[in-house]
Amino acid sequence: MKVVMIDYGRGNLRSVERALEKAGAKVARAETGSALDQDGLVVLPGVGAFGDAVQGLKERKLLEPLRDWVKAGRPFLGICLGFQLLWEESEEAPGVAGLGLLPGRVEKFQGKGLKIPLIGWSEVRVSARAQELFTGGDRYFYHVHSFRPSSAPKDWLASETEYGGWFPSGIWKGQVAGFQFHPEKSQESGISLLRRVLEKIGPA
Repeated sequence: MKVVMIDYGRGNLRSVERALEKAGAKVARAETGSALDQDGLVVLPGVGAFGDAVQGLKERKLLEPLRDWVKAGRPFLGICLGFQLLWEESEEAPGVAGLGLLPGRVEKFQGKGLKIPLIGWSEVRVSARAQELFTGGDRYFYHVHSFRPSSAPKDWLASETEYGGWFPSGIWKGQVAGFQFHPEKSQESGISLLRRVLEKIGPA
């Protein structure tokens, strides 16, 4: 399956690329909005800061094409920061608009004695509507982040993780999906999840 990975000059893409290839994808990179493949699954990975990521997308003229892409419900997968960018805004970057597919904002973890960032393996609670995505049996995935979405619409919610309270760690509706955790760092459970994503939301 053809996968188009967004390269906006932020973060190491190679680990995501390798994981997608193990899951059966053929991966190409897009560095400008004009390079988006209408027949491909667009993947937006990312590590770092919300505002810096938005700036990187703007510099490469990727921001508006991506907004149009996700709002049209075209095949899309966001990972970690790419997942957070699906919301309207983030506490990390006041006044900076995300892709705006989902209402609400991304907020920093809160809680007495809570170590920030969250780093390591955490079990996810899978919603009934997303059981078919998480078929590998193992529900532990690798998380590395200091911010998380405060909420997600019920008809989008795929999984939740508990850390100072439950937060959305996965979304899926139609051909759009995203995960706060790192499937590419989650060994076989991550590869299995990516394989199911390719089957379920990849272009027909």
